[in-house]
Amino acid sequence: MRRYLLVLDMDLLAIDEEHDLEPINYLVAKQEQEPCEVVVLSLADTSQTKLPATELLLGAQVGKFPVAPQADHDVSAAAEHRMNLAVRHLKAIGCQASGVISDQDLVKAVRAETASHDYDEVILATGRQEGSGLARAVGRDPVQQLRRKWGERLIVFPEGHRQGSSS
Repeated sequence: MRRYLLVLDMDLLAIDEEHDLEPINYLVAKQEQEPCEVVVLSLADTSQTKLPATELLLGAQVGKFPVAPQADHDVSAAAEHRMNLAVRHLKAIGCQASGVISDQDLVKAVRAETASHDYDEVILATGRQEGSGLARAVGRDPVQQLRRKWGERLIVFPEGHRQGSSS
């Protein structure tokens, strides 16, 4: 049985809508070839709960402080809900599925999970995988960092999104 790590930072169905069902179709095709197990790694974006230092500095200079995000928005609960929905959806298409939540950034979360478990492929279906132009130029883009270890076993959606880039 092949094992896949599916990395999400937004709802799987929303990602599918954005990318014409590519992530689900990919996993359905894999499941049809051979039974598969999918572990959903749901990223809890804790950066939304903090204000950037530059925002605070700029606000102090003009005498107006930015408003922090709502404290009652529980990013861990949102990540858990996203993970549970994805697991149910994957089970519905016939995959064995389970999930984990991480509050680390994309690269650290994938590295931590793949260090402790074996996977045949890592599938990135995230909305925030883009790095800055500078990060790409110096090889610090998240996809480039993961591609160094995973090579062609790193699948990035939308299909073909920087698939050929290697460092």
